[in-house]
Amino acid sequence: MIKLIFKKIIVTIIIFQARLVLKKYKPKIIAVTGSVGKTSTKDAIYAMLRNFYFIRKSTKSFNSEIGIPLTILGCANGWNSPTRWMKNIIEGFALIILPNRYPQWLVLEVGVDKPGDMDYITSWLKPDIVVVTRLSKVPVHVEFFSSPEAVFEEKGKLVSAVKKDGVVILNGDDEDVRAYGDTVDVKKILFSITGRTNHEYHNDTAHSHVVASHYSMLYEGDAGVEIPVGIMFSAQYEGKSIPVTIRGSVGEQHVYVILAALSVGLSQGLDPFDLVDGLSSYDSPPGRMKLLSGIKKTVILDDTYNSSPIALHAAIDTLDVLQGKRKIAVLGDMLELGKYSTEQHILIGARVAKIAHLLITVGVRARYIADGARQTGMRETKRLHFEDSRQAGEYLHKIVKKGDVVLVKGSQSIRMERAVEAILVEPKKSGELLVRQEKDWLAR
Repeated sequence: MIKLIFKKIIVTIIIFQARLVLKKYKPKIIAVTGSVGKTSTKDAIYAMLRNFYFIRKSTKSFNSEIGIPLTILGCANGWNSPTRWMKNIIEGFALIILPNRYPQWLVLEVGVDKPGDMDYITSWLKPDIVVVTRLSKVPVHVEFFSSPEAVFEEKGKLVSAVKKDGVVILNGDDEDVRAYGDTVDVKKILFSITGRTNHEYHNDTAHSHVVASHYSMLYEGDAGVEIPVGIMFSAQYEGKSIPVTIRGSVGEQHVYVILAALSVGLSQGLDPFDLVDGLSSYDSPPGRMKLLSGIKKTVILDDTYNSSPIALHAAIDTLDVLQGKRKIAVLGDMLELGKYSTEQHILIGARVAKIAHLLITVGVRARYIADGARQTGMRETKRLHFEDSRQAGEYLHKIVKKGDVVLVKGSQSIRMERAVEAILVEPKKSGELLVRQEKDWLAR
């Protein structure tokens, strides 16, 4: 109870300060929302625009009632430390009272956990640009809403909050995202990928302004083994074809990230080739389809930041097209799915059974992934289950072989990054390579 009261007081103070800061400095605001890809999109926007503007982005995944005002104030999370929060509050008032050089642009990640979250945020935050990445037919946090449609409606409130002279940037391949365009009378830019076949998507490139094509994996040889190192594609805009190469990450989801970021820059009249040049400084966040070097010359596909049905299907799609002697899927629970949980885990199992040579599941709910794989015909010898991620990591350390590609994914509290750490070729670098390496997380 005391912690809740303390949090409420802190939130009230920092939002009050954030509102005064916005009123004083009047920065342009880019707000990013969606079910998946928010953090990567926010980071890509920052990388593309930093050469043109004085710009600040949300730190890590600061997207809540605390994270958003902290980004505006330029302060770190105080966690459970009254001293750190007092320091933040003092710095906030100093920013309001004293003259400061403040960013021209802010890139804010905006998420919702429960009904009313977006109402609370948009009551004081009015973006100049809103970017919607992707939605899911069964979104994460759906257990706190009456239906998936209620989640869509909640996120859509950010679109409705855009300024009258603002811009809305939408994923044209997602019919639910595309529908937001009908709710506002402002400039809209849609982005798409040609030939997209995902069952959740419906290509509508004829109506999209920025379109990606010729997507392919980038491989490099290593001792006779071709290993994935990134992706390549072309982005078309107004008759121009802009080549894009991203190293260190794979998956079509990163194409959408770059298209969204490119659309932001184009909305401001910036040259697309200059925008793409900014990607030389772009490094996708840890735990988001990152390619990491594993022991015994293996490749780790680290997608351990969080998990939801749409994101996991996308990760499995990527595992499907990657070259590898063996494909190993290490999958933990997907949380906050409510009544959809069992069904969605079984569907994942049925999908991964057709692709993976070995399936390792972690957590209570993930048993249904194994069950779905069993129903689809995956042999018992190819299915293993562990109660926690450390056990799964210890097993992986023993059995991985040269040329293996290992996908690791699960919801935050399952801590699947611990399984990744067990097979990292350089575990001493886990602090910079993996998610949740802060002291507060490591102490849990």
